Amino acid sequence: MQTKFIFVTGGVCSSLGKGLSAASIGMLLERKGLRIAMLKLDPYLNVDPGTMSPYQHGEVYVTDDGAETDLDLGHYYRFTNSPLSSVSNATSGQIYHTVIRRERQGGYLGKTVQVIPHITDEIKSRILNCAKHNENIDVVLVEIGGTVGDIESQPFLEAIRQFRNDHLGKCINIHLTYVPYLRAAGEVKTKPSQYSVQQLRQIGIFPDIILCRSEVSLDDDVKQKISLYCNVPQDAVIDEVDVSHSIYEVPIELHKQKIDDMICKLLHLPNPEINLADWEKIIDSTRNPKGTITVGLVGKYMQHQDAYKSVFEALQHAAISAGYKLEIKRFESDKIAINNNSVEESIKGCDGYLVPGGFGERGWMGKILTAKYCRENKIPFFGICLGMQVMVVEFARHVANLHDANSTEIDPNTTEPIISLLSEQRGIEEMGATMRLGNYPCKLTPGSLAYRAYGKAVIGERHRHRYEFNNLYRERMEKLGFKVTGVLEDGNLCEISEVEGHPWMLGVQFHPEFKSKPIDPHPLFRDFIHAMIAHKGKK
Repeated sequence: MQTKFIFVTGGVCSSLGKGLSAASIGMLLERKGLRIAMLKLDPYLNVDPGTMSPYQHGEVYVTDDGAETDLDLGHYYRFTNSPLSSVSNATSGQIYHTVIRRERQGGYLGKTVQVIPHITDEIKSRILNCAKHNENIDVVLVEIGGTVGDIESQPFLEAIRQFRNDHLGKCINIHLTYVPYLRAAGEVKTKPSQYSVQQLRQIGIFPDIILCRSEVSLDDDVKQKISLYCNVPQDAVIDEVDVSHSIYEVPIELHKQKIDDMICKLLHLPNPEINLADWEKIIDSTRNPKGTITVGLVGKYMQHQDAYKSVFEALQHAAISAGYKLEIKRFESDKIAINNNSVEESIKGCDGYLVPGGFGERGWMGKILTAKYCRENKIPFFGICLGMQVMVVEFARHVANLHDANSTEIDPNTTEPIISLLSEQRGIEEMGATMRLGNYPCKLTPGSLAYRAYGKAVIGERHRHRYEFNNLYRERMEKLGFKVTGVLEDGNLCEISEVEGHPWMLGVQFHPEFKSKPIDPHPLFRDFIHAMIAHKGKK
């Protein structure tokens, strides 16, 4: 079977959920036995989001091969089994960089290099490369970032127009638009959607299916109106109403409206019945929890809900699997009082605490005091990346009496550099794509919390960091109860650390949140949630 292509565009405004919609459609097609690949095309000029502030773009999702990519790839991973790598995300920055470098090397044989055809040809080649990601890919879903009408998106839209013309009968376009509900008037308005589709049609793209994001369900009259003015069949106008409990309801709701059947008919794909019992079980668990637990997230980007997107989702996966409702309290680490006596007052009321990754000095002391509070009061603590380094420094200062213990990221002149720059990072000046990135094997200590969670001796996890635990301090720290329970296989870098005698205090240098799925929670998050449940039971 020849590979088919689905292009997902968005209109009216951003943040409508194109990534979730594309991932949900991918999941439904996989349930029909199809092999899919997913690609996110981003119109910004950054080469990748690796140097962008989380306030600007949310989290950076890292793939096994070390690509720093858009957060939508996290949705793709959680919903599907699509292969994800550096070919799964392309930006305007990458496209233009490739074309200009080729021109400098004489690759265009003296031709005038232009957006059309040279930039659009490069975009089309990226789509075809994604189709070759694995053998026998049946469907490639391509999400176009931004909003129709944005000047940055125009080369991508032109490219997919050309691509469909080059591959007649093998492509469809799905357009996600916003249908606002005017509460005062008690009605929805279709005009923004009409204008959005009109802009698409002006450049030669004609949607086959229109997804309508709205606060309320659309009645037949509204769908008929959109159908008429946007030139699609009425059954191809599908509403995406805000879900009530969980984003994992989205594929179920789309399946109820038979979007998967419609896609299979349009692309002449096999169309067997599918079983979503496991996903329905997830939704049932969120609607009928057997209890509630509360986790405190202590970080520096709490004002942006997408800055720790994968962490939030991994916590939810683990709570759902345990049958509990999870409440997440967000604490800005730079607002936690420096006075030890008031730390409890600042962050009290949680069954466990998690300190996620991050960079820079702001909020450093608040994170250290959180770790101290959890260690002294036997409260479950999970440190990820910088969170592990926080755990190390706290133990060194307050148990090993290394009062000047610090990370050289925070204080380059510290006399006790217990966290220091990775040896391969010294002398590097460029910021982009120069960290320790991607999947690395880790060897676990039998009997440790980590070993019990994973149930095996060697695991693989994804990294994104520049600093590491300084092994010169390992012997002294381990004598006092700080245990290194996971090291880089064929190396000695500390990957996992634990505090002896504590019910559950664990830090990891990698990012386990990138490998958690709703139907397959990450083992460390799963055990952290169980530790929180046990701690609440003791209270």
